[in-house]
Amino acid sequence: MTDMPRVTEITDFDSPELDLFARTSEVQLLRYFEPEPGIFLAESPNVISRALDAGYEPISLVIEKGELQGEKARTIMGRCGDIPAYTAKLDVLTQLTGFILTSGMLCAMRRRNLPALDEVCGGAGRIAVLENVTNPTNVGAIFRSAAALGMDAILLTRGCSDPLYRRAIRVSMGTVFQIPWTFFDKKTSWPEDGMNFLTEIAFKTVAMALKDNSISVDDPRLKAEEKLAIILGSEGDGLAEETMARCDYTVRIPMSHGVDSLNVAAASAVAFWEMGRK
Repeated sequence: MTDMPRVTEITDFDSPELDLFARTSEVQLLRYFEPEPGIFLAESPNVISRALDAGYEPISLVIEKGELQGEKARTIMGRCGDIPAYTAKLDVLTQLTGFILTSGMLCAMRRRNLPALDEVCGGAGRIAVLENVTNPTNVGAIFRSAAALGMDAILLTRGCSDPLYRRAIRVSMGTVFQIPWTFFDKKTSWPEDGMNFLTEIAFKTVAMALKDNSISVDDPRLKAEEKLAIILGSEGDGLAEETMARCDYTVRIPMSHGVDSLNVAAASAVAFWEMGRK
């Protein structure tokens, strides 16, 4: 793009130009263009770049004044074209929750329609399935591990936190834009329809859970499987009993020092490392 954003300086945190970034909830952003997909906020030049690389459309920018002439900011603005851009001094922008951690830049971007399950899973050999993981920090961390450690795609039940919530994007370091993912749609019940779908496309299913019949995460049978779906449960309750009963394997991570479990994000990294390798 040759056009650059129009930069307007903001001196008051209560300025309406900051409403989208400071006074609009995640749910309001999600529904901003309803029935069309809404808006998400990407933070930092690296994360914004990954979203742009993935084809997401920028709407507007907020840039800390001290960063405005920097190479990263200029590069991002050059890629965003003629959209509104706002700048302010750090003492104004620090009133935006978490802004001080964003390397001086926020970008509002349009969401896209979610891909179909078949599209996400086509050609995949290892996928992660998140069942009702409600903490956006954990969702973001799982995405980062999945992208780094051999997962080809991620499926989420409708009880999960949205991967495009601001905190999830930030914790993922933008990997939510690098690995294919989607939610099970309203017509696909979980676990019944969802598990049937995985079986129909030849995935063996793995429940990450501490049960009497659990096998170790490094069991050679797992690596021998051509296609594996690794299913991770909510932070407090773990996987539903019905989900575990339907899985082909129940898998545990061996522990020491009397520790009985790991946070779901930490457990995902161990599982992906072991089972993502063939």
